[in-house]
Amino acid sequence: MLERTRVEKQIGDKTIIMESGALAKQAAGCVTVQLGETVVLSAAATSDPRPGIDFFPLMCDYRERHAAAGKFPGGFLKREGRPTTKETLTARLIDRPIRPMFTEGFQDEVQIQNFVMASDRQNDGDVLAMNGASASLVISPMPFEGPLGSIRIGKVDGKLIPFPTADELEFSELDLIVSGTKDAILMIEGFAREMPEDEMTEALMEAHRFIGELCEMQNELAEKMGVEKAPYTPPESDGLLDKLAEKYHADLKAAKQTEGKQDRADAVKAIKTAALAEFIPDPDAEGAYTMGSFKTAFHDLEARVIRESILEGKRPDGRSGKDLRAIHCEVDLLPRVHGSALFQRGETQSLITIALGTGRDEQRVDGLLEEYSKRFMLDYNFPSFSVGECRPIRGPGRREIGHGMLAERSVGPVLPDHDDFPYTIRVISDILESNGSSSMASVCGATLGLMAAGVPISNPVAGISVGLVKEGDDWTLLTDILGDEDHFGDMDFKIAGTQNGITGIQLDLKIMGISEEIIRATLAQSREARIEILRSMLSAITRPRESTSDSAPRLVRTSINPEKIGLLIGPGGKTIRGIQEDCGVQIDVEEDGTITIAGPDEATVTQGLGRVEALTAKVQVGRVYQGKVTSVKDFGAFVEILPGKDGLCHISELSNDYVGSVGDICKVGDPMEVKVIAVDEQDRVKLSRRAAIADAEGGDEKKEETAEA
Repeated sequence: MLERTRVEKQIGDKTIIMESGALAKQAAGCVTVQLGETVVLSAAATSDPRPGIDFFPLMCDYRERHAAAGKFPGGFLKREGRPTTKETLTARLIDRPIRPMFTEGFQDEVQIQNFVMASDRQNDGDVLAMNGASASLVISPMPFEGPLGSIRIGKVDGKLIPFPTADELEFSELDLIVSGTKDAILMIEGFAREMPEDEMTEALMEAHRFIGELCEMQNELAEKMGVEKAPYTPPESDGLLDKLAEKYHADLKAAKQTEGKQDRADAVKAIKTAALAEFIPDPDAEGAYTMGSFKTAFHDLEARVIRESILEGKRPDGRSGKDLRAIHCEVDLLPRVHGSALFQRGETQSLITIALGTGRDEQRVDGLLEEYSKRFMLDYNFPSFSVGECRPIRGPGRREIGHGMLAERSVGPVLPDHDDFPYTIRVISDILESNGSSSMASVCGATLGLMAAGVPISNPVAGISVGLVKEGDDWTLLTDILGDEDHFGDMDFKIAGTQNGITGIQLDLKIMGISEEIIRATLAQSREARIEILRSMLSAITRPRESTSDSAPRLVRTSINPEKIGLLIGPGGKTIRGIQEDCGVQIDVEEDGTITIAGPDEATVTQGLGRVEALTAKVQVGRVYQGKVTSVKDFGAFVEILPGKDGLCHISELSNDYVGSVGDICKVGDPMEVKVIAVDEQDRVKLSRRAAIADAEGGDEKKEETAEA
């Protein structure tokens, strides 16, 4: 019988179960994590380092099997293929907090694979996989300095909820994922409905309290299994860094203060070329330093120089810690598109394009949970020329998908309700220049573009990134970080929001956590910057335009009795196709009777709406209709007053005078003005021509009386 080691813990009102020992025993570590009836398997493996590499090759993957929820993949192929957007985003969530937790210098190949094996379609597997990945490393021989706990926090009816279900998230003001050790927070990814900074801090601290319990749980599992870590000794230094620092520290420090990204890069490149010629004059000589060791040493010297300067109060471009770079905003750059904008902050530039569509343009999303459609999409592109490089286009990578979703969910809370603005909205952010925080430039640019396109957002959204350099107890925050400050610094803390509060928040660290003090200071400093950015944005366009672009489709919505949907569609769709072809419109019908009519201009939409309303309108007693005779009988005439709806005008109701034969009054195809005098319980309509005539004569008499008066 397979032996299993099991631990379980109550987190809030949820029970988390971790188990190891029975599955995937050849992996370095394998753990299953269960919440409700959702089970995730996480397995970690390692192999010897590749010769010559100068980085830590960590690979994190996350996959959701449709069979876990008793489903088949949609489409022709019934086997899962490339990772979905959800799977890619979750893999990033796993990677970001785990990467800084490995011992410095460790460069063995490490792979962590996470599979959702069962899903109750209420408890998401993403955060379970984050805990499982950490636990699999904790019980492995690898030099992982964990454990690391991860939790999702929601807020429903003012109460913070750990591990909220899918149903609870529907009503939650907050969707916040936090990772950390028992001592500090390491990673944040969260979205809210304009949440004030103090409430967000409260949620983060509550999340950290639960993280401590999750870390205890992983330690308990490792203790029960009797885990022993393999000894690891970091490689000895070859002394090159100290030699480079002795000769080039001052020159490099001066070069790093050069104004302008490209000029600064050229100045650093000149020093690097001189240092390379001095320390490796002949790469083939016996005992010569390798190119790999030189690159690593020079990179470390750059980091030392930049961090020293920042702690001394000198940023590479001369700004203070709270200063923003120059901001430039424009709208309406491009013709024909439904909206466009340009947002530039320093040497980071985002060009925004807006496209408005109909319900048929919504994106269908299928996964373990219920299939749903997205009416708002924000796609982020990062071409290589934005940083002066050459690279083939291979489609969006993990970074582009992640940055796009961060911007999308940060802007999403201010979009109008579908009933008020029934368009499908697509935003494209093309990063044409990059030197720090292009995702937050996408947030600002998207807001400008949406307002220019006439999308009635409730509040403008801006975003900014704040960096950190920390040495011991000495630390400083950097508003609007440059690329070098991001690369060589310790933190990239992105915060987006309106004047009222936060809509999106993301934290990535290269150190093992930050304190509550740093978090509070960062949120306060980011708010100051956000308000300043909003002022610059509103100087370009103050509010959403009153109407959409002339080139955008025109949409109108109406509602009909759901029982009349069949009448509108007609046999085999004949009726609705006929209206669409005759009027040049597109008609979408929802199950509740909501009808959306789209066309190229107001005239076609109005015509299509009239046809739909005429076909599906309810007959009103007392109303006069301009009908057409469809059948003549001895006892009266049948008159079509609405498309597909006839009524009987009895022979006695045809005229005030005696009528000997119905044929004396009308024949099939004649127009006839009739008044509805009754609708019986069987929905049969009774009409009167003489009542319609009387009404018309009464109207004429009133006109004459008015004229005489």
